[in-house]
Amino acid sequence: MMDQKQFLAALGFAFTAAWIGFNFGSAVLCLVGAGLFYAAASFAQGELDLPEIQDRLRGGSQGRSGGAYGAQPGTHAPRVR
Repeated sequence: MMDQKQFLAALGFAFTAAWIGFNFGSAVLCLVGAGLFYAAASFAQGELDLPEIQDRLRGGSQGRSGGAYGAQPGTHAPRVR
């Protein structure tokens, strides 16, 4: 199994090869297509939670206590001197 560094190195190599073989626009299109298929496979395996992603993109915290990062909105930690 490949780790993240090896996967990104292979992706960088494939992007560079597509850029040389075709042009920059086609290489970016290959990356977009690969990302879409990766997201589809993650969704099919249950690793991708679409409602959570939508909530994060909207920046909303409806129905949860705390803001997007767990702190109550408008509260600040005391400053230490």
